[in-house]
Amino acid sequence: MITYNADGVKMPNIRKRTVSAWIKAVAATFGRKVGEIGYMFVDDEKMLEVNNEYLGHDYYTDIITFDYDEGDTISGDLVISLDTVRTNAEKFGKDYNEELHRVIIHGILHLCGINDKGPGEREIMEAHENKALALLERF
Repeated sequence: MITYNADGVKMPNIRKRTVSAWIKAVAATFGRKVGEIGYMFVDDEKMLEVNNEYLGHDYYTDIITFDYDEGDTISGDLVISLDTVRTNAEKFGKDYNEELHRVIIHGILHLCGINDKGPGEREIMEAHENKALALLERF
C-alpha cells in the first residue's frame, strides 16, 4: 500500500491512483513488488529537523528515503521537502510538477537499489529517473 500525507504544508496536487500505479510499474521493471510505502510531504524546516535527527546532517535536501525492504518487496518512508522541490525546479528551469514526480520516483529508485553518491552513479540515477518519467506519460 502507498500512502500520501502532508505535515505543515498543503498536500501537493498529484493524482494518487495514477502515481501509485506508476510506482508499482517502475518497481516491476526492477523485478520488485511494492509493500508499504509512505510519502510525507513537508517544508524545509521539517526536512532539516528530520535530517538532523535521523542522519546527523545539518542541511536541506529534497528527499530522504528510509529503506525497509525485505527480499524483492520494497518498503520505506519517503520524506519530501516541497520547498526544496520548488527551489530546484526554478534553479534547473523545470516544471514544478515534473520535478516533484522526479523526486517521488527518485526515492523508489533508491529502494530498488539505484544509488547516486558514488562515481558515475548520479548519471545512472538520472537515466533511470528519465525513463520512469517517460513511463508516467503512459498512465
